[in-house]
Amino acid sequence: MCGIVGYVGKRAAAPILVDRLDDLSYRGYDSAGIAVANDGVVVVEKLPGKIENLRKALTGNEPPGTIGVGHTRWATHGAPTQVNAHPHADCAGKLFVVQNGIIENFPALKRELLARGHEFRSQTDTEVVIHLLEEYYDGDLMDAAKKTAARLEGSFALVFLAADERRLVAVRYHAPLIVGVGGGENFVASDITAVLQDTNKVYVLENGDVVSVEAHRVDVDTFLPQRAKAPTERRLTIVDWRAEDVSKNDYPHYMLKEIYEQPRAVERTLQGRIKDGEIVLREMDLSPERIRRVDSFHIVACGTAYHAALFGKYLLERVLRVPVSADIASEFRYRAPILGPKSLVILISQSGETADTIASMEEAQSRGAKTLAVVNVRGSTLAREADAVVYTRAGPEIAVASTKAFTAQLTALMLLACYVADQRKVELPYGREELLRHLLELPAHLERTLEVAAPTAKAWGEIIAGERDCYFLGRNVDEPLAREAALKLKEISYVHAEAYAAGELKHGTIALITEGTPVVSFMTQKDVWDKMISNIHEVRARGARTFAVVCEGGYGLEDLVEDVLTLPAVPELFTPVLAAIPAQLIAYEAAAALGRDVDQPRNLAKSVTVE
Repeated sequence: MCGIVGYVGKRAAAPILVDRLDDLSYRGYDSAGIAVANDGVVVVEKLPGKIENLRKALTGNEPPGTIGVGHTRWATHGAPTQVNAHPHADCAGKLFVVQNGIIENFPALKRELLARGHEFRSQTDTEVVIHLLEEYYDGDLMDAAKKTAARLEGSFALVFLAADERRLVAVRYHAPLIVGVGGGENFVASDITAVLQDTNKVYVLENGDVVSVEAHRVDVDTFLPQRAKAPTERRLTIVDWRAEDVSKNDYPHYMLKEIYEQPRAVERTLQGRIKDGEIVLREMDLSPERIRRVDSFHIVACGTAYHAALFGKYLLERVLRVPVSADIASEFRYRAPILGPKSLVILISQSGETADTIASMEEAQSRGAKTLAVVNVRGSTLAREADAVVYTRAGPEIAVASTKAFTAQLTALMLLACYVADQRKVELPYGREELLRHLLELPAHLERTLEVAAPTAKAWGEIIAGERDCYFLGRNVDEPLAREAALKLKEISYVHAEAYAAGELKHGTIALITEGTPVVSFMTQKDVWDKMISNIHEVRARGARTFAVVCEGGYGLEDLVEDVLTLPAVPELFTPVLAAIPAQLIAYEAAAALGRDVDQPRNLAKSVTVE
């Protein structure tokens, strides 16, 4: 959620911190600030609102110094005001902290610190951290940070700055944090994308790590007693993302760029994984025997990734003919799932740091189940701690609304289904060679879909932008696509949208259809085509404006819908990958027509790292 950056080196820190905060702005925020140290004096500048406000305030007035911390805040405790913005200082103005996460025991700590004479200026939970550090600080920031972290409950990533020390000290506990390694300079950040402009070499920190970061040195320790004797060396990871991957190039928005990157993202997801007619998933660390023993599959995710999970349920049940459940991660562990050694829990997350999904993984492992992560970010918590992993390779996704990560997840799930079917000696739909051929042709089909969908989606989006409500319908694998289309429209255009399994219309929802209400139907499944036709008749009879997304060969829509968007012909299990394109473009065009902040919609964050 919140964005953290830290810098120590030879260059002026202030402009680097502000630029790197800009690189993290997709995480969602409502205020921004920096603190820069120079010769024992620390200058703090922080303001509510956009990073541009901070940049303007610093223009011609940048504090000197080559070490500092920066922060973008997404408010939890306390309103988005200047006083609540980070960094926060101790009573003497010599110690500073930025934080991502939540300190759950902050009320008790605050009472204790108030009784000891500390003065609080904000309403945040974070401020207790810096006053607690002040209690322990005696000139050794690392030691004080370890003692402070040991008192905290919750999930947190912290970076400390002391006026009189030439180092930063960072702490990670159930919230993402990395160290970027440069030449004569080092960085701390909550996300790899924040350091790509400067380095592709990173240390991914683990739970309990306390790290001293100097310009030429990085030392790792821990504040957890149970890890006191464990090795603290961290492997240097070389990130294969490039700085240009996180720039907009000539696109007006990151979201539109990422929509058009989907053919390449899917191509990367497939690359090297179909060889000589075999599915190759090298990172899968589950033995064929283990895979054959699985008697139930459970797919767990949040938001857009949950819609991929729903597709995965249809897919795995169709291919493997075994029970599959799909759960929202924030509900999964609270329903006491029935799991055991023969269960496989598949966890889907773009970032690999989604708090509820990580908690679901821990719940599954505690019940003896094996876990498999489908993630985009190497070195993320899910990638490290799940029993096996399949990387989606979509590249960095900057816009809050997920696009290429979603289609890459659908593709990875198809690869996974084929791989598991091979291990279990199950015959694949359509024939094995034909199925793999269609998989390899997906990038080309996506290119064609972008060409045919763009003008129609623009027209539909502009119509929907003028309405109060919009409804999306689908059956079978089209139903998760309808959900995804509604989510996209809601999150970036703020037009109220709902998605329904079309057969549910008669059970109450049809009461909401009034004259002129837009209804978009996804109709790519032949087995339910006639049923979908009936559902469109039902909404038309109530005055709805009807639109349909179909595959080549669709029929019977004459005079029934206002417009049709036709996708390339592919096997029916593949259609969600293509249909995602119009779902995304409709939302994008509606938001653009309304003048919304497409890449950073209100109240949302890219990576939800707190429960």
